[in-house]
Amino acid sequence: MNTQDPDRGHEGPEETAPAVAPVAPEEARGAPPVEAPGSGDAAEPGDAEGAEPGGVDTRAAAWLGASLGVCFTVAFVTGLFSHFLQHPGPVQWPSRPVGLYRVTQGVHVVTGVAVLPLLLGKLWTVYPRFWAGIREMREGMPRPGARLRDVREFARTAGGRGLLIPLTAGAIFQVFTGLTNIAYWYPWPFFFTTAHYWTAYIVVGALVVHVLNEWATARRALTPLRHAPPATGGTDRRGFLTAIGVASGVIVLATAGETLVPLRRLALLAPRAPGAGQRGVPVNRSAAAAGVTAPAAYRLRVRGDVRHRAEWTLAELAALPQHTVALPIACVEGWSVSAHWTGVRLRDLLRAAGVAEDANVRVESMERGGRYRASEVAPPHWHDPLTLLALRCDGEVLHLDHGYPLRLIAPDRPGVLQTKWVNELIVHGGAS
Repeated sequence: MNTQDPDRGHEGPEETAPAVAPVAPEEARGAPPVEAPGSGDAAEPGDAEGAEPGGVDTRAAAWLGASLGVCFTVAFVTGLFSHFLQHPGPVQWPSRPVGLYRVTQGVHVVTGVAVLPLLLGKLWTVYPRFWAGIREMREGMPRPGARLRDVREFARTAGGRGLLIPLTAGAIFQVFTGLTNIAYWYPWPFFFTTAHYWTAYIVVGALVVHVLNEWATARRALTPLRHAPPATGGTDRRGFLTAIGVASGVIVLATAGETLVPLRRLALLAPRAPGAGQRGVPVNRSAAAAGVTAPAAYRLRVRGDVRHRAEWTLAELAALPQHTVALPIACVEGWSVSAHWTGVRLRDLLRAAGVAEDANVRVESMERGGRYRASEVAPPHWHDPLTLLALRCDGEVLHLDHGYPLRLIAPDRPGVLQTKWVNELIVHGGAS
């Protein structure tokens, strides 16, 4: 199943909810029907290399539709995972595998950018038939006194074609807003995350109905014929589909390096250059943007549903047992980078304050505004020994942009929830 700059989180915007697009189309540009050798009868629509009357070719459109279906199914599932990690509700997600979110969100973004050539090719392929269908619908509208069977047939046809409007418009919206989100550009007044998330469900509903309506057509177009007539335009089709596939592949190679280390030199389209930033860790929201300055006197406080309030100065935190873990920062725009973080285990601090084992913790930041100035940590995460309140990154004291004096770092967690500039832990819930 992504967020505007004024309210950006600590290491990335909120999730990019999933995008979806049309699959299994009815038509595409191509060759007209041809006659089978020795027969004198024209081939059935869709038989001659997928041709239909009027220069329509279902085979190219079906291949593009099937490819889009795979891509957007993957994007939808990984987008939902990102959304529910950030808004878990009654579900408590596990903290392991450590790099699960890094993988799923990387796949989500790479799949989303790979879809652009596929979607453009699909729209180019089917648009003549789309407008022809609108005209046919208008001309075939039942007149007063028409038979009930004719009315039902018109309603079925009109409903199927009418669903192409939210399907097509929604697919374009999802891809466009997803791309602008990973580029940190928000030229609209609405909140991206909400619009992107709910539009995905609208489009998926239209997509499911469209697939059911066009399943037979797509299956026929994708099934090789045993006695097919000679191809008349197969070369053009293969060239067209090959060009689209190459374009998608180039985009993937130029983007995937923000997640895959071996491809980092090729990541020319990555919105965050791999290795940029202090200690080689990129920063989405700087201390200056958040209005945070290094405190002259610092204290970390634990309050709420605790047996007794507790607080520590920075020197006292540094004197506690220190632990070093290798964990990634993984943001919803798809970039991720690993670092070695050193600090105090969150569970040690909470247990020192007498926190119930099933309590939830709200990690508060010194940042005063913004949608993501705080984050919730559920028991599976704060019990994990890898979850730290870090004082150092790669052996050096945290840079202010990376959350000095103290930041949260935890496994399998979106960057937006790795709260920086931590100064308070508020405990709620749990057995008394």
